Amino acid sequence: MAFLSDNLARVKPSPTVAVTQLAAELKAQGRDVIGLGAGEPDFDTPDNIKAAAIAAINAGKTKYTAPDGIPELKQAICDKFKRENGLDYTPAQVSVSTGGKQVLFNALLATLNPGDEVIIPAPYWVSYPDIVRLGQGEPVIVEGARQLGYKITPDALEAAITPKTKWFIFNSPSNPTGAGYSRDELKALTDVLMRHPHVWVMTDDMYEHLAYDGFEFVTPAQVEPGLYDRTLTVNGVSKAYAMTGWRIGFAAGPVDLINAMRKLQSQSTTNPCTISQWAAVEALNGPQDYLSTRCAAFKRRRDLVVEGLNACPGITCATPEGAFYVYPDIAECIGKTSAGGALLDNDEAFAKALLEEEGVAVVFGAAFGLSPNFRVSYATSDEALLEACARIKRFCEGLA
Repeated sequence: MAFLSDNLARVKPSPTVAVTQLAAELKAQGRDVIGLGAGEPDFDTPDNIKAAAIAAINAGKTKYTAPDGIPELKQAICDKFKRENGLDYTPAQVSVSTGGKQVLFNALLATLNPGDEVIIPAPYWVSYPDIVRLGQGEPVIVEGARQLGYKITPDALEAAITPKTKWFIFNSPSNPTGAGYSRDELKALTDVLMRHPHVWVMTDDMYEHLAYDGFEFVTPAQVEPGLYDRTLTVNGVSKAYAMTGWRIGFAAGPVDLINAMRKLQSQSTTNPCTISQWAAVEALNGPQDYLSTRCAAFKRRRDLVVEGLNACPGITCATPEGAFYVYPDIAECIGKTSAGGALLDNDEAFAKALLEEEGVAVVFGAAFGLSPNFRVSYATSDEALLEACARIKRFCEGLA
C-alpha cells in the first residue's frame, strides 16, 4: 500500500503476541489449547501493590505527571539500583516509560542514525532487531553457542564490533533461553567493551529476580564500573512483581541520554499511567519476601518442563539459569512428517503442526533468530505444563 511508510516494511508483527492471540482465538472457538507462548507470570499482582493503586485513585492522583515519571517513583528506582545492584544513580538519571519496550524504543530512536550498527546476541527477544530497524539502524546478530547454553563468547563479540557499532544489547537471564551469564562470563564481555569506547551498552535486566540454583545475577555496570557512563540499565516491574498489564518499565543512565529519551517520550505517549506509577512505587519500596517464594515455584516448573521435554523423542532441552523459559533443540525432528501429515521442514512448521494436532501453542525458534528450536514459557500451572509435555511427547512419538 503506497500510503504507508517505507520504514514500516523494515519490521514484522511480534510473533509472541501473534501466537498468544491465535491460542486465545482457538480457545474461543472451543478448542482445547494450552498456551505456552505468553511471557507473563500467572501469579496475581500482590495485594499491597493493588491497594496502593486504589489508594492513589481515591486520593485523586489521576492527573498528568512529568513525561518520564513522578519524583517518588524515580527515587524508588534509584534506591532499588543502590540496594540490589550497588549502582548509584540520581533521579535525573532515571526514565520511566510505558513498559520496558518503550524504554528500549526511546533509547534506540533517540540515538540511532542510518547505518549505525547494534550488536544483538541470538537467540534474542523478538523486538530488539525490529526496534533497531525502526530507528534506521542495522542489527548485527551474533549467535550464541549451543554448547555454552546459547551464550556468546568474548571472541564473537570482538569480531562483531566495527567503527559503525553504536550499541551492544545484553539480556541475562535471557528471553527466550533462560540462559544467565555468570560474573566471570560477563566480565569477559565487558573487558572487550572496555577496548571499544565508542560502543554503548543497553542491558535488559527484566528477569533479574528469576534466578535458580544459586545463580548470581549481575549487571554490566556493576561488574565493570568503567562502563557506567555509557550503559543504559533497563528494568521494570512486569515480571518480578506480576505487573505485566500495568505497563511500567524504567532505566537509568547518563543524563544526556535520559534527557533525549524524555524529549522523545514527551512527543509520543507523555507520562506512563499515573496510577500504575504509584503502584510501582509500592512494588519497589514495599515487602519483597514473596519474590523468593514465587521464584521457588518457577524453579519447580522449570525442572518439571525440562524433564518432560527431554523425555520426548528428538528433543534436547538444556536447564537454564533463570527467567521462565526453556528453548529446546528439535534438530532431530526436522525433516520428519507428523501424524497429521505435516512436513516439518523447519521449526515454524513444527510449532504450527503441534498447535493444530495437539493444541499446544509454542513460539518457533526462527522468531528469536536461532533454529531449529521452540520457546516454552512455563509461567503457568503445573497441571497445564504436565499435560502440555504429555501432548508434545505424543506428537514427537508420532513423527515419521
